[in-house]
Formats: sequence, structure tokens, C-alpha cells
Amino acid sequence: MLDVVKRMGKGTFAAVTRISPSVSSRLLFLMRTHKWPNLKTPQSFNEKTTWLKLNDYNNNDLVSQCADKYAVRSFVEKRGCKEILNELYGVYDDFAEIDFNKLPKEYVLKCTHGCAYNIIVDRRNPLDIETARKKIRKWQKEKYGYATTELQYVKIKPRIIAEKYLCDKNGKMPLDYKFYCMDGEAKCVLVCSERDDKLRLSYYDLDWNRLPYEKESWSSKKDIDKPKNLKKMVEYAAKLSKGFPFVRVDLYNDNGKIIFGELTFTPACSCAPYYSKEGEKQLGKMLELRNEE
Repeated sequence: MLDVVKRMGKGTFAAVTRISPSVSSRLLFLMRTHKWPNLKTPQSFNEKTTWLKLNDYNNNDLVSQCADKYAVRSFVEKRGCKEILNELYGVYDDFAEIDFNKLPKEYVLKCTHGCAYNIIVDRRNPLDIETARKKIRKWQKEKYGYATTELQYVKIKPRIIAEKYLCDKNGKMPLDYKFYCMDGEAKCVLVCSERDDKLRLSYYDLDWNRLPYEKESWSSKKDIDKPKNLKKMVEYAAKLSKGFPFVRVDLYNDNGKIIFGELTFTPACSCAPYYSKEGEKQLGKMLELRNEE
């Protein structure tokens, strides 16, 4: 059965989702983790977030707003965290609306309705307008969320935003601090590093002790320094996650200034392959489901 599932393309998964999100989620879970999920009495973190995406986040307008890379900005403001929003240069319904003469030399173009719809423009990646136009118009036509059974994305209007490009002093992508939060309480943080080469992961508790939550093949061999403003980052994560059974609050440190990244409700479409057995178990224990059936 696994071989059959692996041969299913995005279009097939999207079609199955339109008929039965439950079946599609189970098949996707099997393909990515090589396990059949227990969704009656979920125990692991992937199982519990899959349960959430099928029973809570699938028809939740607030979750859809917070998954929208532009609309989430008003949510962040309402939570009293306006000061951590990244600098916004513009929001557009169509690529033709973008006046590139008014944009700085470095920036990022993003589609608001999905993941990995990004074009970085910097000294190493100069803008090719025609290539960018084709990519973005293709992305805007896609109904993101059906192929991954992340229905919180389906209602999002496919707009384009231009934001400040964040990089460290060496011009590389900055560390990404992803706080795993349960209803207003940050439990631990995943640090994503070395993204310019090969993505590496490091989990820490809030006292900055290393946690064995990622598989060895994904693990960074480097010790990440504890951020000087970690306490403040945790406070922001708590404010932004209140009321959600689980949400991952992604933050950056731009030369000491905390910058909001995004809110992620279903990491890796709720079947992430990078958790260790201990990570799946312990993160699953942290997440308490409401009205579990």
C-alpha cells in the first residue's frame, strides 16, 4: 500500500482531500512517516496535530487569518505586538501592480496563501522580472492546502507582499527560532540554522538545555548561543499563541531586534519526518487536545 501511496501526486492528493480530508490525511501521513496514524486516540505529536487540522483548524476563520502572511499582521497588532512586525513595502493583488522602482535593493516577495512561495532579491540573487512574474502567477493560481490537507489555507486570498529581507552580518539567512506553544505557553524552541547550506535543527528547553527531539540526520552539530533577549521572545510567543491548542510561533533576531516570522499550525503538514521517537513522544505529551474523539 505504501508504494501505491508514494506514487500519488499532488493532484491526486488534492482530489482525495476534496472528497475526504480524513482519508487524504491518513494517506499523506503514511507516505511521509511510513506509519498509519492513530486518530481515535492520538498520542504522538504528528498524530495530535493531524487531529487538530481535521477537527479544529480545518474550518476556523481565525486560524485561516493567522495562516495568511498578510492578514496575520492585524492579528499581531491586536495582540499588542505591533513592534515586532517586519517592515512591509507593499501588498498587491497582481504582479503587475508592483512598482519595482520603489522597492529597495534587497527584499522578499511572498505569496500570502501558502508555504515556500518566496522570491529573495539580494546581491546574490538579482531580480529576473519575467521569471518572477511566471512563478508568482503560477503560485497564485494554486489552491494551496488541498494537496496537504491543510484546509486553513484554502480560504486565503492569494495576494503578494514585499517585505524587508532579513540576513545576518555575513549576508546569510538568520537563525529561525520556532517556539512550540500550547494555549499561551511556550514549551520549547526549535532553532533552524545553516539554511544557506543544508538545514539543521536544534531543540532547546526554555533554560537553553539541548533536547533530543530531532533525528540525528537532521541535527546540528553546533551549539547555538542562547539569545540575550530569549525571555522577551518567550513573552511574545505566549501572547500570540493564547487560545490555540497548538501553534508554532516563528521569530527572528535581526541584530538583536525581535522580528515576527509567521504562525504555523500544522508543521510539515502535520507529518514532519524530522522528529526523533523521543521528540514525537514528549511533544505529544505537551499537547492536550480538547473534545478528542
